[in-house]
Amino acid sequence: MSQITFPEFEYKRPDLDQLENAFQAVLVELRDAETVNDAIAAVEQIDSIRASVATAYNIGYIRYSINTRDSFYREEKDWFDTNLPRTEQWRVDYYRALLDNPHREALQKHFGDQLFDSARVSINTFRPEILEELQAVNKLSSEFTQMRGGAEIEIDGKTYNLSSIAPLEQVPDREKRKAASTAKWNWYAEHRERMENIYGEMVQLRTTMARKLDYENYVGLGYANMNRTDYGPEEVANFRRQVREHIVPIAQQLYEQQRERIGVDRLRYYDLSFRFPDGNPTPKGDPAAIVAHAEKMYQELSPETGTFFRILQDQKLMDLEAKDGKAPGGYCTYINEYQTPYIFSNFNGTSHDIDVLTHEFGHAFQVYSSRNQRPMEYNWPTFDAAEIHSMSMEFFTYPWMEGFFKGDTGKYYFSHLASAFRFLPYGCAVDEFQHRVYENPDLGNAGRNAIWKEMEAAYLPHLDYSDNDHLKDGTFWQSQGHVFNVPFYYIDYCLAQICAFQFLLRDEQDHTSAWADYVKLCKAGGSKSFLELVKLAGLENPFEDGVVKKIADRVRERLDA
Repeated sequence: MSQITFPEFEYKRPDLDQLENAFQAVLVELRDAETVNDAIAAVEQIDSIRASVATAYNIGYIRYSINTRDSFYREEKDWFDTNLPRTEQWRVDYYRALLDNPHREALQKHFGDQLFDSARVSINTFRPEILEELQAVNKLSSEFTQMRGGAEIEIDGKTYNLSSIAPLEQVPDREKRKAASTAKWNWYAEHRERMENIYGEMVQLRTTMARKLDYENYVGLGYANMNRTDYGPEEVANFRRQVREHIVPIAQQLYEQQRERIGVDRLRYYDLSFRFPDGNPTPKGDPAAIVAHAEKMYQELSPETGTFFRILQDQKLMDLEAKDGKAPGGYCTYINEYQTPYIFSNFNGTSHDIDVLTHEFGHAFQVYSSRNQRPMEYNWPTFDAAEIHSMSMEFFTYPWMEGFFKGDTGKYYFSHLASAFRFLPYGCAVDEFQHRVYENPDLGNAGRNAIWKEMEAAYLPHLDYSDNDHLKDGTFWQSQGHVFNVPFYYIDYCLAQICAFQFLLRDEQDHTSAWADYVKLCKAGGSKSFLELVKLAGLENPFEDGVVKKIADRVRERLDA
C-alpha cells in the first residue's frame, strides 16, 4: 500500500481511446490463449486496465463531492458522465470471452464460480444501443447531486445545507424543530417540479434501456446491474411480507413509546428525529476528539482495525465534516491502484456522526481486508453483502460508545438499536416503491407520488403530515438519493440489517467467535455470492421463513430490557 497522502494522489483523465486499444489487444490474447496460464495472465492485464479507469474516476469523484463547486472536478465529473458508459462494452466483451473461453473450466477453478456467475448475470446489461440513455441518466444524476449539494436553507439569518440543518430538527423546543423541518421541506417543495421531472426522465430512460436489452421492464435489468446471482424479486417480495407482518407492528409500538416519552399528543413528521424529552444523545467533543477516541476504539477492538485506522489518518483518507458546497450524505469508495479506501461523511454534531464513522469504517475495513483478492470484482462484494460489514461494525463498537457519548450513552444504545429496527419498514417501502414504479413506468409524477403514499400506509402508518401540504402529496421519497442514483440499492440495507442483528446477538454471547467470523467475511470480499457469504459467516439466511420473526423477537427483548 502506498504511503503518500490522498491530496498527493495523482489525478489524470484517462485516455479511453488508448486504453480501449490496449484492452482489445489483451482480449484477443484471452480468447486465443494456448494455455490456462496465458488466459490467467490476460485476465490480470484486463484487471489492470479497468483498475486504472476506476482509479481516475474515484479520485475525481471524491474531490468533486468534497466540493461540488470546484469547476475542474465538476468538469471531470461531467466528462466521466459522458464517456464512462462506453467502457461498459469492454466489460461485456470481457465477460463473453470468459464464458466462451476454451479454458473456462480451469479458469473457473482458479478464480472461483462467482466471477462466472456474475458474468452470466451481467452479460445482457449493455449493448451500444443504450449508450445515449446511459449518458443521459448520468447527467441527470449529476444535476440531482449538484442541486442537493448546493442547497441553501435560511433560518434566523443563518444559512444551512441539507446536512448541517439536521441538528436543528432534533432540538427539544418543538416549535424550533418544526421551523427547521418546515424550512428543509420548503426547499424540497421549491425544487419539487425539477426533481420529479428528473426522476420521471430517469424512469423513461431506464425503461427504454431495458426494452432495448429485451427485458420486460427495468426490474430485471436493475437486478442484473446489482449483480444478484442467487435471488430475485420473488424472494425479496417474500422478505418484505415478513417485515410487514413481524417488524411493522413492533416498530409502531416503538413510535407510540416515543410519542409518550417526548410528551406530544400526536407524533408529527418534525417530532420523529427527537427521541428523548431532555434531548437526543450527542457526541461530547469536537470532530478532532471524535477521531481521537475512534483511534483508541479501533486499537482496542483488534490489531487489524487499529493498524488500519492509523493508515486512514496518516494518508488523509477521510473527509468527515460538513462544509458549504459539499455533497450531502456519506460513503466509502475504493481507489484501486493505491489499494486504499476513502471515507466521506458530513459531521453535524448529531449521533449520526458516530453512526456514519463506524458504518463507513466497516466498508473500508472490508475492502482493505480483501484488497489483494483477484480479479478486481472480488475487492467488493455485492451491495447486500457489503452492508453486513458496515452495519455489523456499528454493533461491534458498542463497548466504546461511552467515550463518545458520556452521560448520553444509555440513550444512544436504545436510540441506535431502535433506529436500526425502525429502519426496516422504511427500507422495504423504498424497495417496493421502486418495483411498482418500474413495473408501471408511464404513471407520471402524480402516479408515483400516489404509490409512495400507499407505501407509507403499508409500512409507515405512524406518519403524520397533516400540516405539511408538500409531504401530504407523497413526496418524501424525493429526499432519498438512492432512488435516483442507484435503482434497487436499498433492500440491501434491510437484508444486511437482519444479518448484522445476528452478529450483535452472537457478539454478546461470544465475542471471539463472532469477530473471527466477521473478519473471515471481510477477507472473502466479493469472492462468493450474497447467500454463500451469509453461510460463510455462520449467519442465517434472511429470506427463509421464520428468520425475520426470530430476529425481531430477540431484538425486541433487548429493546424492552
